[in-house]
Amino acid sequence: MAKNQQIYSVCTICDIGCQLRAETEDGKLKRMKAHDNPALARNVCYKGTAAAHIHNHADRLKTPLKRVGERGDDQWEEITYAQAIDEIAQRLKTLVAKYGPETLAVSTSGWNTQTTHSLDRRFMNALGTPNYISGVSLCAGNTAAVNKFTYGWFPFPDIPNSKCIVLFGHNPRKHSWTPIFNMINQARAAGAKVIVLDPRVSEQAEVADMHLSLRSGTDAAMMLGWLHVIINEELYDKDFVAAHTLGFEELRGRVNEYPLDRVSAITGVDAQSIAEAARLYATAESACIPWTPITDMQISSTSAIRLQGILRAITGNIDIPGGEIFGGFDPNYIPESKIGNHEMLSAEQKAKQLGADLHPAYTYCAQEMLSEHTERVYGYGYADIVMGCYMANPSATFRAMVTEQPYPVKAFFVLGNNALMSYPNQHQILKGMLNQELIVVQDIFMTPTAMLADYVLPGDVFSERNHISDYWNWKLGMTLSQKAVEPPAEACSSFQFWRDLGHRFGFEELFPWETIEDMLDYRLTPSGKTFEELADANYMYINPPEYRKYRKTGFATPSGKVELKSSVLEKLGFDPLPYYREGPAVSEEYPYHVFTGVREDAFFQTGQRQVKVLRDRMPSPKLFMHPRDAEREGIVDHDWVKLQTATGEVTAKVLVQDSMKAGHIRVPHGWWYPEMRGDAKLAGSFISSDAVLCPDDPEFLDYEQGIPHFKGFPGRIVKLENPPEGMSEQVLAG
Repeated sequence: MAKNQQIYSVCTICDIGCQLRAETEDGKLKRMKAHDNPALARNVCYKGTAAAHIHNHADRLKTPLKRVGERGDDQWEEITYAQAIDEIAQRLKTLVAKYGPETLAVSTSGWNTQTTHSLDRRFMNALGTPNYISGVSLCAGNTAAVNKFTYGWFPFPDIPNSKCIVLFGHNPRKHSWTPIFNMINQARAAGAKVIVLDPRVSEQAEVADMHLSLRSGTDAAMMLGWLHVIINEELYDKDFVAAHTLGFEELRGRVNEYPLDRVSAITGVDAQSIAEAARLYATAESACIPWTPITDMQISSTSAIRLQGILRAITGNIDIPGGEIFGGFDPNYIPESKIGNHEMLSAEQKAKQLGADLHPAYTYCAQEMLSEHTERVYGYGYADIVMGCYMANPSATFRAMVTEQPYPVKAFFVLGNNALMSYPNQHQILKGMLNQELIVVQDIFMTPTAMLADYVLPGDVFSERNHISDYWNWKLGMTLSQKAVEPPAEACSSFQFWRDLGHRFGFEELFPWETIEDMLDYRLTPSGKTFEELADANYMYINPPEYRKYRKTGFATPSGKVELKSSVLEKLGFDPLPYYREGPAVSEEYPYHVFTGVREDAFFQTGQRQVKVLRDRMPSPKLFMHPRDAEREGIVDHDWVKLQTATGEVTAKVLVQDSMKAGHIRVPHGWWYPEMRGDAKLAGSFISSDAVLCPDDPEFLDYEQGIPHFKGFPGRIVKLENPPEGMSEQVLAG
């Protein structure tokens, strides 16, 4: 390898996948810098530029570890990778023989999600377990699955060409969802209007043409109000509705149950503003509603996601320039959907998928009802878009780990995912993990989840592997990422882990590739190029869009049309029309609407808390509340408080901000304290983690998906007279 080298890299510190340039020196990553293409250069954020600090961190895992103390005691011995994979395979075989293959559950997400090649699902489907869970069950993956009920795919917004952009709680900014932030600015500069629906006065709300400060968790009611205006004022695309939709009159009947005075009472937004925003959206030359993690995480999530799709459809904003574009399977690249081999898993084992009985929306139970229609339109029946369309339900999975009902789940593999802190009801997750007979974690740092494992495998990072990002079939195109430096000698990629485990289970024919490069060459066979040839020719390949494809193919739904009334949901016994369901009410005891899951710019999910250049920007967790609420509680800026719910409590400082909506408290996601390792239980992962706050009891769950109500559950604030011991501003020494 050359002494100094600059290479294209797709950053996987967050899930956006921006392409940067890696600069190395003497075989070590020196820095990550902006792309040489000016349009892509604007996408760099300070997480991306911190890559060298992350990849070269002194605390990075480099050697496989085997637990020697009690589970969670953080006591280890170093072993080789070969020993680890042999022992893991033998112990898993023993558990499968005792309990059946469904005893294995797998959780993935985070830095790893862009590089699995779906070999995790391939192994699981060969073994016979349907119990795959992921953070995407709460974020984009579940949205993809629900979008398929309405029009058969998950469209991607053409933001730069749009004339009206609607942001439901989403707040792209310079250092968070940076490419989306830049696209919005580009569209705004070209005259696009921006509508923000957010309890806060977010950065996007400050510069929006309209800001509707709705009560947290009422997105579905707001959209039903918009539809009431659009349908009754005949602002919809009559030709499109007549030719390409099913259930319009039934939809009309449903939205007439939501007159604007009712919607205003639910959302807290005046009727005139609701109507004005609906008209602005419906009459725009083109409009888009970009995906938002906020609507993913509500008690009416399925209906709210469907309502976004219905708004797009009846205004004619699907598969048009400036609207929402349907992608498909890239003709030049074998998709992960095919590599996953979902056909291999038997119907008997698919029926055992945890959560499918009560909340089937993104499980095999519901998604296979679309398979023949997906094949008709897109050429292959399993479209695992954003890896979110054939999942088990996380809450049901952890409940089975605790109770061993409906059957024992005794083996839990976690790759690139701090699972303990990534789903609701963290107390239940801990109980479930403590009841396991085998836990394997692959990561780059010792996380609280890893501390509970039997084996911890050091993972590689994006500067240490070749990769092609294909946007998880969400949109068409490929982006090149080149290996810049060698990984630690005993580190393993997710590709290597699943390939080697597959071989130890006798699945050699299903895992014929020796290296990641072999895998990439295989996936590129439709293009006629190898990875090396692609790297010589292109750093990015974007397929030119084709519009209104549905005129030739119809939609990948049972009717072949946009289903405003869902036939799939109806067959499953759910309301086929969207509705609004009120979340648990605040009370005198718990008077605030708490909304969690919000990222801080310096971090992605639960990661990067040990990286000084990022932690210095955000040394400790902060809760946000309105001045009126702070005054009532006798709280001022930087007071330490406990935020309590019926499920748990977090400790943090308060920031009092006029931008907050009165009666609401915002809680950032993913706080733990690597510097407390050895001094606090599981590195302080129960002190400030938002995952301890939200319950997953039935009254808090979306019916169709089983998604918890992260956006507006009841809580209260208790002021602390003194800072908790060890909880002053934490800044790492190195």
